[in-house]
Amino acid sequence: MDDAQTGGPRGRHAPEEPAAPPPPPPADDATVWTDRVPAVPSVPPVPPTASASSAEGDGTEDDASADRVTEDRVTEDDVAADRATADHAVQEDEPRAVRRPERTTGDLVRTGIRGVGQLLVTAGLVVLLFVVYEVWVTDLTSDRKQDALSSELREDWQGDDPTVPTLPSGGLSEVPLGEGFAFIRIPRFGADYVKVVLEGTDEDELVEGPGHYVDSAMPGEQGNFALAGHRVGKGSPFLDLDQLQAGDPIVIETQTDWYVYRVLGADDPNGVPGQQIVLPTDVSVIAPTPNGPLDGPASGAYLTLTTCHPKFSARERLIVHAVLDGAAIPKAEAPDGPPALSEG
Repeated sequence: MDDAQTGGPRGRHAPEEPAAPPPPPPADDATVWTDRVPAVPSVPPVPPTASASSAEGDGTEDDASADRVTEDRVTEDDVAADRATADHAVQEDEPRAVRRPERTTGDLVRTGIRGVGQLLVTAGLVVLLFVVYEVWVTDLTSDRKQDALSSELREDWQGDDPTVPTLPSGGLSEVPLGEGFAFIRIPRFGADYVKVVLEGTDEDELVEGPGHYVDSAMPGEQGNFALAGHRVGKGSPFLDLDQLQAGDPIVIETQTDWYVYRVLGADDPNGVPGQQIVLPTDVSVIAPTPNGPLDGPASGAYLTLTTCHPKFSARERLIVHAVLDGAAIPKAEAPDGPPALSEG
């Protein structure tokens, strides 16, 4: 067989044609194609050929391979562009972080003012709740205690309790601390103003009603029958003490007698005023003779009422002085009370 028939020199085989690159994926397989870029096929080296026809054939195949490589490179660029477009769309869908503006001095001032305002509102609510508790809640509690004390004292009096000794004049010689032993009535405050008087002026006694200063005189005795009471809260027994006027009656009821005291004016022979305001440290107001020495002699039968001043404050003390008006009135003669009770 000659060279023309074999297409080359005798004894040599014709060169093998390079393998064709894989065809591009179908147009509708966009999802797979965008996720994976096809590898560019490498063109194997073409062995040299002896014949011109072989050389021409090889050149034609190289041109075709180059065209396919060019097509593949264009496809890679398209895929890269598609991927960039998809990434940009995803970034647009993601929420963007909002950059907070820098805080200015005015912002800080407004924030501070807002915080102070909130604190003031909270403090105001706390104070309001405290006032409600002190004025109304404690008043209700003390009123219930007064009702119980009144019933208990009336029962003791009806039973002629021997544990409460009496003096011939009807006064009491001694009373245990915290025990009720008398009633105080102030007609100017209304016909229903009746409070049980307890022995002692500690807080345990004053939360229940007016308290008697230990070691001061008893009702009807020479000296100073001195009582203390809250002005606001805890029953507020002396809330309107400043409304008393000269000559107003203050009636004390014991187990056997009535005692009528009248608020002093400017005519007391010992110079005791009807009303005065003093510091809490001024204890001379409860001396045997008001405003005299604590160990001085008694110059009359006085009644002194003390309370806080002004209202809602304990900065000072409001003092009202009264003097006994006549002798004791036995209950046997006036079971419903003396005429002074109707002067309100």
